[in-house]
Amino acid sequence: MAVLPLLLCLLPLAPASSPPQPATSSPCPRRCRCQTQSLPLSVLCPGAGLLFVPPSLDRRAAELRLADNFIAAVRRRDLANMTGLLHLSLSRNTIRHVAAGAFADLRALRALHLDGNRLTSLGEGQLRGLVNLRHLILSNNQLAALAAGALDDCAETLEDLDLSYNNLEQLPWEALGRLGNVNTLGLDHNLLASVPAGAFSRLHKLARLDMTSNRLTTIPPDPLFSRLPLLARPRGSPASALVLAFGGNPLHCNCELVWLRRLAREDDLEACASPPALGGRYFWAVGEEEFVCEPPVVTHRSPPLAVPAGRPAALRCRAVGDPEPRVRWVSPQGRLLGNSSRARAFPNGTLELLVTEPGDGGIFTCIAANAAGEATAAVELTVGPPPPPQLANSTSCDPPRDGDPDALTPPSAASASASAKAADAGPPTDRGVQVTEHGATAALIQWPDQRPIPGIRMYQIQYNSSADDILVYRMIPADSHSFLLTDLASGRTYDLCVLAVSEDGATGLTATRPVGCARFSTEPALRPCGAPHAPFLGGTMIIALGGVIVASVLVFIFVLLMRYKVHGGQPPGKAKAAAPVSSVCSQTNGALGPTPAPPAPEPAAPRAHTVVQLDCEPWGPSHEPTGP
Repeated sequence: MAVLPLLLCLLPLAPASSPPQPATSSPCPRRCRCQTQSLPLSVLCPGAGLLFVPPSLDRRAAELRLADNFIAAVRRRDLANMTGLLHLSLSRNTIRHVAAGAFADLRALRALHLDGNRLTSLGEGQLRGLVNLRHLILSNNQLAALAAGALDDCAETLEDLDLSYNNLEQLPWEALGRLGNVNTLGLDHNLLASVPAGAFSRLHKLARLDMTSNRLTTIPPDPLFSRLPLLARPRGSPASALVLAFGGNPLHCNCELVWLRRLAREDDLEACASPPALGGRYFWAVGEEEFVCEPPVVTHRSPPLAVPAGRPAALRCRAVGDPEPRVRWVSPQGRLLGNSSRARAFPNGTLELLVTEPGDGGIFTCIAANAAGEATAAVELTVGPPPPPQLANSTSCDPPRDGDPDALTPPSAASASASAKAADAGPPTDRGVQVTEHGATAALIQWPDQRPIPGIRMYQIQYNSSADDILVYRMIPADSHSFLLTDLASGRTYDLCVLAVSEDGATGLTATRPVGCARFSTEPALRPCGAPHAPFLGGTMIIALGGVIVASVLVFIFVLLMRYKVHGGQPPGKAKAAAPVSSVCSQTNGALGPTPAPPAPEPAAPRAHTVVQLDCEPWGPSHEPTGP
């Protein structure tokens, strides 16, 4: 019985039993905060200085925040098996690469934030598996390319897409048109220059479209906009209104934007960049009647062209208008021409026939069209027989011409006839502007006095040739009535117009009035005679070099023969070997140094002999005379 009170006293000292623990979870990564005691589980690692995704993540987490770190890549294994993840934030890291299939296991993910990174492109496999994604934030990257299939897995669920502050010049518009549930589409601060017509026609739930600060000059009408009663009312807008922001674009205010001007608007943040008469004015302050277009006018077309069969031919047609007209070509048979195996049509209005055939001749029609109308012009092409073969070493040339090629001469009868024929092929020549003299590279232009036009500031000359697309301008003082054009190309036809630049007294703006136009042809360039061909020069140099080598060899042989004869028919080396030593005697009576032995004297009569002592020593090639 004494033991019972003791046990009762010890009971309060016994530790209380711990509550039941949840299932074993992964340890929380270093410098992160983890909520694992209750659902949903979350891992919060913002600003933790992480260089990569922590490998010890709890795969049951529903929220993962890794913003404001230094993560450079997302690998395939980083987010594997996180099938319950609902929110993933990778904002403001240094991510340059996302592995294909890196999000493949995140089938429950609702929001993905990848803004503020260094992504340059988004391929088709990088967002694979995100079948429930609703919010995709890709702003403030360096995106320059977005693959057409990059959004395929989330096209039916995506509600918010932010692509702002990137380097996008083009977009997969067909893929964007399949985002049927999107509410907000941010395309602002990119490099978009055009939007195709009907790009947003299937986005029935679109509530905000931001296209601020791009390079858009026009916005095509879209069926989506016409179905909505109000456009871009930032405050007090009904639920059905579409908020459209397009400020900061170089808008060209012409008739193509009348549809936009007719819609209601409460702000005035947009401005016109062109035409010059409306530049800088607020878009909504410009009257509807000022949104006008100019029908196209054909300013240049190729003169009648004749080419031999088998050669290429280029037909040119230039037109001006507002908006810029589109040029198309129709064949003599009435077919619309485009790019094919035998022809190429360029956006600048040039039609190039790669190989001409006899059946290609006829009248080609150039059609220039824009929103205000169309204009046509005819170009005649004659295809002749193939040219005969020419000799490669032909030396024919034109007779020499006296004087400078820039020297001007009055037009001859033949050149005047050719100029008249060229003028018949183009616009009529105004008699007020005349080309009085012309040469191969220069022409003298004259026009009458324009005193009836008040306030003339200057004259402007515009001209171009039939072989290029460059329009050249020359500014002439108001007191001049002639001008010498130089640096022209020989053998070409030029179209030239003179305009008077004056000040409009009513509006104070600069106005231009045409004085007249003319067409002329420069004389063909003459090829100088006597210029030797390159093969001839090369053969002459080879022959001369060979002659020098042969002459050097003959001189060398001649020198050897002379040395052979001098040494008595023996080579110089053998002659020395035959007599290596000779006896040389010298006197000892005070003569300076040894002297070579004199030749043997001829026999003479006996005389008295004087005895002289001689010191003789051997002399050879290795001995040299020495001093006393």
